[in-house]
Amino acid sequence: MASFNKVILAGNLTRDPELRYTPKGTAIARLGLAVNRRWRTDTGELKDETTFVDVDAYGKTAETIAQYLKKGRAILIEGRLRYDTWEDKQTGQKRSKLSVVLENFSFLDSGRAEGAPAPAETARATDAAEAEPLPPDDDVPF
Repeated sequence: MASFNKVILAGNLTRDPELRYTPKGTAIARLGLAVNRRWRTDTGELKDETTFVDVDAYGKTAETIAQYLKKGRAILIEGRLRYDTWEDKQTGQKRSKLSVVLENFSFLDSGRAEGAPAPAETARATDAAEAEPLPPDDDVPF
């Protein structure tokens, strides 16, 4: 049976990224992302809904995100869903959580303080590989 696991989200960080390193030296950044949806009901009333998503980034991408992004900044992420399960140490109950593993991202606002990259500058990454910026549009051969 074929499968496809791809997520694309645009939103704002709910907190500053938390950067840690594994014993082997791989960087891991944990992000909280708020994704908003606004719609109009049948009666014409505007409704808002916010979904909070946990995101993990790895390698050079994690370091870049931790360096340039802060709470409130807008970001577009591409990644895959991951389902984690564990046993709560205090209660002994099984717990689970659905989160996103970041594979690519783009800065969506200028955030030009402290030498931040230009808007829409993009990086790609795999779980433990280094991120490489995409070439500017004028370097694309088509």
